[in-house]
Amino acid sequence: MEYYNKTLCVTFDELTSGATPVIKADTLRQNMKRGNIQCARQGKGEGNYALYVYASLPMKYRMMFEAKYGKPADVLKAQELKEWVKEDGDARAFYEAFEYDLNGVQTRLSQKLIDEYTSNASVLKMLWERMNELTSTTHALGGGRRGDLWDIVFTQSEKLREVTSHTLPKNLARLKEKMSQFKKNGYESLISGKIGNKNTLKITEDAGRRLIALKRSRVPVLTDSQIFETFNQECEAKGWKPLKSVRSLKTWLESAAIEPLWHDAVYGEMSAHQKFDRRHKTQLPSMRDALWYGDGTKINLYYRDDEGKVRTTSVYEVIDAATEVFLGFCISDNEDYEAQYMAYRMAIQVSGHKPYEIVHDNQGGHKKLQNQQFFDKLCHIHRTTAPYNGASKTIESVFGRFQMQVLHKDWRFTGQNITAKKDSSRPNMEFIEANKDKLYTYDELKAAYLKARTEWNEMAHPATGEQRIKMYEQSENPETPVVTTSNMIDMFWVQCDRMSTFTSSGIEITVKGNKRVYEVMTEAGVPDIEWRRKHTYERFVVKYDPYDFGSIRLYRKDKAGELRFERVAEPYMVIHRAIQEQTEGEATFIRQQQKATEESRIERQVAAKAIEYAEGVAPEQHGLSTPDLKGVTADVQRQIDRRTRKYSKEPEELSLGRVTKKVSKMDWSDLEEQPIVVDFKKVAGKL
Repeated sequence: MEYYNKTLCVTFDELTSGATPVIKADTLRQNMKRGNIQCARQGKGEGNYALYVYASLPMKYRMMFEAKYGKPADVLKAQELKEWVKEDGDARAFYEAFEYDLNGVQTRLSQKLIDEYTSNASVLKMLWERMNELTSTTHALGGGRRGDLWDIVFTQSEKLREVTSHTLPKNLARLKEKMSQFKKNGYESLISGKIGNKNTLKITEDAGRRLIALKRSRVPVLTDSQIFETFNQECEAKGWKPLKSVRSLKTWLESAAIEPLWHDAVYGEMSAHQKFDRRHKTQLPSMRDALWYGDGTKINLYYRDDEGKVRTTSVYEVIDAATEVFLGFCISDNEDYEAQYMAYRMAIQVSGHKPYEIVHDNQGGHKKLQNQQFFDKLCHIHRTTAPYNGASKTIESVFGRFQMQVLHKDWRFTGQNITAKKDSSRPNMEFIEANKDKLYTYDELKAAYLKARTEWNEMAHPATGEQRIKMYEQSENPETPVVTTSNMIDMFWVQCDRMSTFTSSGIEITVKGNKRVYEVMTEAGVPDIEWRRKHTYERFVVKYDPYDFGSIRLYRKDKAGELRFERVAEPYMVIHRAIQEQTEGEATFIRQQQKATEESRIERQVAAKAIEYAEGVAPEQHGLSTPDLKGVTADVQRQIDRRTRKYSKEPEELSLGRVTKKVSKMDWSDLEEQPIVVDFKKVAGKL
C-alpha cells in the first residue's frame, strides 16, 4: 500500500498473493474490465508494478484487505517506519561470517540468530541517528533535559518492535546500556555471551585431544563407556570438567569435525578414505565400446559337484559401460589370466569392434596379460581401477542389480555379499540343504547362467527404457575399428613364456600342465623333411590359440628382440607301435618316412663328402676309408658311394705311381695301336 499521485493505492501482490488472497487475479481483471476497480498504474516496464485505487475496491474486498493487513492508516504508518529502518548490510555480512568454538568445533550462527542480530543492529543504528538528531535540535533551541530525549528514543524503539520484531530490551535503562555497548564494541556486542563462551565448554582443546587419543587406543581397545569413565577419572588431576553423560560424549565424538580424527584407527584407513574423501561425479559414456569394464565375481547360484557337495564358482565378465550389455564371460573357479583372456575374446567376437578403453583391476592374471601387451593390442587405452575402491567401479553396481533382478529369482540363489544387511539378500540354507539333490550340475549351472545373462541383456536399461542389447546394436562409435582375422590372431594368440627347441621329436609346449608336441608339415600329414634338416635344434618363440590347439606359430627372435614369423606347426604325427593295431594309412606313412629318412641321410652324406673332397680332407684322399652307414641297405650305401665317386676310375688315373707302372709294361707295338700321352703337369696339379 502506498500513495500514487496523492491517491491511496494497493499493489497487485497485496491483493492476490498468499494462501487466502483478498481477490483472485482473474476476478480482479474482470472487475477492472467492468469498471468496478480502478487501475492507477499498469505494471508495465522494468521495475514497475500495478497499483489499484484503494477507494475503488468494492466494500467486501476492502473489509477482507483490512482483516488481512489492518487499517490502511496503520499499514502506511508501519510501512513508513519499516522503510525508515533500513537493513544494515554490513551487519548481516558480519553475522553470516561469524564463527565460534563449540566444544572444539568451529561453528557458525544459525539463520534465526543472523536475522535477529541484523535486525537489532539496524534498529540500534537508526536509534543512534535519532538520538543525534534530537541532541542537535535541542542544542539549537537552547538546551533541554537529556532524559526527555531518551524517552523519545525508547518510544521510537517500541514502535519499531511491532514492525521489525527486534529483541532489544523493553526497559529504558537496559536499552541505554545496550546502545552504549553497541556504540563502543560494534556488532559483536549483540552476540549472546552464551555463544562461544569458552568458560561454559565442557571439552577444552587439551581434553578433546585426550578423548580422541582414548578413542584411537588399540592397546587396550576401549568402548565409549570405558572412555567416559577413564576420562572422568583423569579430570580432577588435569583440571578438566568431567563429562555428564556417555550420550554427550558420543555426540561429540561423532561430530563432523571430530570423527575423521579417530575413524581410521577404529574402522581402518580405507573406510575413512571412502567415507570422508571427495569422490568424483562422473558421467557414463554415450556410445557403445567407448568403455569396457572387466571384473570377476562369484556366480550367485549353488550347484552340486560330482561328490554331491554344495558349491559355488566364479565368472569373469566384460561389460559395455554405456549400455550395460554383458559382452563376454568365462566361468572358472579362479580369476586367472586364461579366464580373463577367454572373456575378452568372447567380447571382441560379440562386438566385432575393438573398444576404445578398457578398465580392469590389478589382479595377477591381468599382470600376465599386460606383460604380453595384450591390452595394448586390444584397445586404444587401458587402465586399472583404484585398489580397494569398489564404489568407483560401475561394474560393481551392474553386478549388484543383476543379482537382485535376475539371479535372485532362482531358488538356488546364494545371496549377495555377506555384508548385505537385507534378509532378502541372504540365501535360505535350510531349503537349499533340503533340495540338495535338485541343485544344478556344473554343466546345468553354465546353461542357467547363460540364460540369465541373455535375460539381463534383453531387459530395459534404467536410463532409456530400451532393451540393453538393442541399445548396443543400434549405437555406433566411429573411433572403434572393426576387428579383422589378422587382428584376432595378433590379439588372441598367446605367446609362451619361454622359447622352445625344435628337436628330432618335434617342438614341445606346456599349457596349464598339458604337454603338446608339434612339427612342421609340407602338406597335411607329410612332415617337412627339408625344413627339419635346416632347423632341427633351433630355438623358437611359440604362439598358440587357447581356443584351438590345432596349430601353433613359430617365430625367430632377432638381435633387437623383434619376432619374425617362421612357419606354422601342426600336431606331431602319432602312430601305433604294434603292427597289429596299425591302420593301412599308418603303414604307408611308416614306409614313406623310412624312405624319406634314407634320402635325408644320403643327401646329408653326399653334401658332407662333397665338401671334404673340395677341401682335400676326405679320408680317401689320405689312404683311409669312410665308415659305411649303419642300419641301411647295401643299395643305399652304393648310392652314397657312387655319388661321392668312391669307386670311379678317376683316382687311379690321377695316381702317379699307377700311371708310370702302366707305362713300364707297354712296348712299341702297343704304342702303334694306341698311343699313350701323359700330361704329368696336369696329373701333378690334380694330385
